[in-house]
Amino acid sequence: MRIVGDIPHPTLKITLFLHDSKYSAKFESGLYEMTYKFRSGDSIDSVEAIKAIVDEQFIGEAMQTLPKMHQQKLQAIERWMMAKEEEEFDEII
Repeated sequence: MRIVGDIPHPTLKITLFLHDSKYSAKFESGLYEMTYKFRSGDSIDSVEAIKAIVDEQFIGEAMQTLPKMHQQKLQAIERWMMAKEEEEFDEII
């Protein structure tokens, strides 16, 4: 996999990759990242095509997903902590 470009953005790092004739766009924000993969058979055959697809609307929708990822992680940690606390104490009858 090799980096073939990036898309400038004030709050996200957006990196474009090429691997086995398939493009991908990786969005990074703090501890979170998500990657969208594109098949080359869908007439997507250049970095310019990916940059055209990953437009302002695409980026905006991706930015709405990142806080959801954060909430999902926090909720999972909270469930895990609650289960761990329950395991620490023996039940007294």
